[in-house]
Amino acid sequence: MPQDNVFVTRLIPQAGLEKLRGACRLEIWPGALPPAREALLEKVRGIHGILCLLTDRIDRAVMDAAGPQLRAISTYAVGFDNIDVVEATQRGIPVGHTPGVLTEACADLTFALLMAAARRVVEGDRQVRAGLWRTWEPLGWLGADVHEAVLGLVGFGRIGQAVAKRAGGFGMRVLFHDPFYTGYQHEALRAQPVELDMLLAQSDFVSLHAPLTPVTRHLINRESIAKMKVGSILINTARGGLLDQDALVDGLSRRHLAAAALDVTDPEPMPEGHPLLRLDNVIITPHIASASTTARGRMAVLATDNLIAGLQGRRMPHCANPQVYENRR
Repeated sequence: MPQDNVFVTRLIPQAGLEKLRGACRLEIWPGALPPAREALLEKVRGIHGILCLLTDRIDRAVMDAAGPQLRAISTYAVGFDNIDVVEATQRGIPVGHTPGVLTEACADLTFALLMAAARRVVEGDRQVRAGLWRTWEPLGWLGADVHEAVLGLVGFGRIGQAVAKRAGGFGMRVLFHDPFYTGYQHEALRAQPVELDMLLAQSDFVSLHAPLTPVTRHLINRESIAKMKVGSILINTARGGLLDQDALVDGLSRRHLAAAALDVTDPEPMPEGHPLLRLDNVIITPHIASASTTARGRMAVLATDNLIAGLQGRRMPHCANPQVYENRR
């Protein structure tokens, strides 16, 4: 009879839940929205493992509420900025995440947003639905060329490299900035490493693929937007906090930027009446970069595998704080 108690903060694909049900006693938050803070603190009491989403803040208070028997935390996401990893490490709790399995889906969505913004697809659809399409116009709905344009990638991890691969099919020149990148993959992808200022100045499209940290928060701000090429397009499928949204509103309103396409915002969801929602030259999607059936199913399995391994004292397949294993020696 399974002995470990696990709390899952939202319903995830069945492929993951079936594994969990065979390994532990399981409670799943039934709501469509994340559990409120008070509910989360109550539900984690006495549990051994937490499987959370990026919408759940797992900090010292949550770990205290769970109690000293908490042995594993796993997030159903690549990023883990919602978890106090430092605190978890101090307590000897491994933290799992799900890199790799959603790379291709995220790269697909990035390129979909890039092309939609370049060719004003969403804006045109809105005009047609509003009955404002009168005739074919030689000067109507002009957008930006993608073929042979310059693409700047801020961050060159798995997803950034997958986007670069797609850009090759369009004959794009690819620049990237990533102070933590090591390797030679960029040579095969014909991508050129450059400083951030050069990337901003030369790119027709700038796409964000960096993790959110205290250093990268508002990496793209008024100063950096001012350095971008006039008429360029910004895409963000990473984390909303990388971008100063007030600065983006200004850049789009002045048409210094031709357009922006965002799959992530800060906060999420975006508040009703936010100035970005009133602009025609911005596309906002509801954080769907990984929302393919295949990717979400693989995420569920990996998040579950991480949690079960942590509960059983084994090394997680993908651990955000592997130093916890070193500390146990």
